[in-house]
Amino acid sequence: MAPGTFGSAVGVLLFPLIGLFGSWLYLLAVLALLSSGVWAAEEAERIFERKDDGRIVIDEIVGQLLTYAPLVILEIPVGLLWIVTGFVLFRGFDIWKPGPARWAERSLAGGAGVMLDDVIAGLMGAGVLLVLVGVFAR
Repeated sequence: MAPGTFGSAVGVLLFPLIGLFGSWLYLLAVLALLSSGVWAAEEAERIFERKDDGRIVIDEIVGQLLTYAPLVILEIPVGLLWIVTGFVLFRGFDIWKPGPARWAERSLAGGAGVMLDDVIAGLMGAGVLLVLVGVFAR
């Protein structure tokens, strides 16, 4: 759990930096990290000779950034509350791995398998964050 939390924390630190550039560049940056992450995770698995080794954290970074995407897209003023909420949501879904996230983790091999369970967890976190923003920030 510690490497995943560390990777998510890196995502938290990158979020305000990447978010400064607006929604299109934010999404493009996340897509670029996802694409390079699939390749890097594939290579890391080969080098470490282990499936989804804990030293691979690019998947958590991407998942965390996806969770924050509604804040950037909707231009929600970001305060500590939303940052902590997004962090907790992503970590919860990443650890729990409900439904499709668990399927992706168990069924997909290589870099895609490493990345996609966290992408799904990030999208789930984004969905819940979007609902919370709709209820509490408007």
